[in-house]
Amino acid sequence: MNPPVATPADLAATSRRPVDPDVPSAGEPDAPGSARTSRRWFRRRPITVSLVLAWLVVLVALLFALVPGLFTDYDPVRGIAAEKLQAPSAAHPFGTDQIGRDLFARVVYGAVHSLSGAFVAVLVGLVVGTAIGVLAGSLGGVVDGVLMRIVDVLLSIPGLLLALAVIILLGFGTINAAIAVGIGSIAAFARLSRSEVVSVRRSDYVEAAFGSGGRFFSVLWRHVLPNSVSPVLSLAALQLGVAILAISTLGFLGYGAPPPTPEWGLLIAEGRNYVATSWWLTTFPGLIVVAVVLSANRISQSIGRSS
Repeated sequence: MNPPVATPADLAATSRRPVDPDVPSAGEPDAPGSARTSRRWFRRRPITVSLVLAWLVVLVALLFALVPGLFTDYDPVRGIAAEKLQAPSAAHPFGTDQIGRDLFARVVYGAVHSLSGAFVAVLVGLVVGTAIGVLAGSLGGVVDGVLMRIVDVLLSIPGLLLALAVIILLGFGTINAAIAVGIGSIAAFARLSRSEVVSVRRSDYVEAAFGSGGRFFSVLWRHVLPNSVSPVLSLAALQLGVAILAISTLGFLGYGAPPPTPEWGLLIAEGRNYVATSWWLTTFPGLIVVAVVLSANRISQSIGRSS
């Protein structure tokens, strides 16, 4: 039996059939970075209660850092001797410290030091590490070998030890501690970005871009970077929590911001001598650090699953 032959009327009706923009045509692959791919990327992002709470915690912490006056009227540095070591109450939600300073005010005003230091640390690792990884993955050969051996040396040094060594060279302070933590995270960003760039560099559309006369840096900027950045951003969100912990650790050890700066790690260090009698001095700043770090990790998981 001969197959039916399409008449001109059938072809005209087919051409007028509406096309779903989210359903690719036969033999038409989704181009990376296309509008269709972007819409489907947003559609499959899971919105859960834990993710909403994570973003809420991070938003509150950012508001602490940007507009602390909205949350408390107390001075974070000056205290009232008659109100020292008071337990949490309506007047002082987090209690007071050993010289009568409101602990909640010190936590609120300390957010700018801890978060700004963490952002600087992540920025240093993201920019420098991604640049190293992109160059190594794109150029290959001797450049790749030399850069990756430098990264291997950084990975062989414990992060805290490397941060302490850098702080000794740069001096104490929140920014210097952030730079030290950021240098310790360069290797992780470099390894991840290199692996992503190597996989994207071998794809058909990148080879086609080079074959059509595209310049190296133009193809790198327009095709390679946009399609390899999602895992790096997920790592950046994860490193934000790691940086907060590292900077708080350095502050606890006395290598961060000097007293009476209300930095979160320093607040925990100041309250460790009063744990037996005034538990709130270490508990509440510690819970704030834990909440922000867990929230950053949850956001990182969301970005990683959606990429």
